[in-house]
Amino acid sequence: MGPARFDVPEADAFTRTYWDAAAEGRLLLRRCRSGDCGRAHHYPREFCPYCWSEDVTWEEASGRATLYTWSVVHRNDLPPFGERTPYVAAVVDLAEGPRMMTEIVGLAAEELRAGTELAVGFRDGVPVFGPVGG
Repeated sequence: MGPARFDVPEADAFTRTYWDAAAEGRLLLRRCRSGDCGRAHHYPREFCPYCWSEDVTWEEASGRATLYTWSVVHRNDLPPFGERTPYVAAVVDLAEGPRMMTEIVGLAAEELRAGTELAVGFRDGVPVFGPVGG
């Protein structure tokens, strides 16, 4: 058995739907079905964080996002991150509204600008974002 991994969370009964979809290359969000709210949210929760309704459902995201902020990580001792340094940890604004923490791939840190358009990709069942069409 290899070293513990810290880049893939352990799925539970609720989040298994999200991680199974990610393994298939699909990014899911949760959307409130309350007529007064209707907002999407991420990370997945069993209730709406805006109006507290429990009437929420899974929805496939478009995979489009814009870069909100980022930081270049030069040192991380947890496997497998140490092999990936330097890497870009980021927060993106999904087209559906929610913000999401992620990693930027396929773009050098010098190329990044707030508002850069991005598209989702998947590495080992984990959503990452890179250039549109890349």
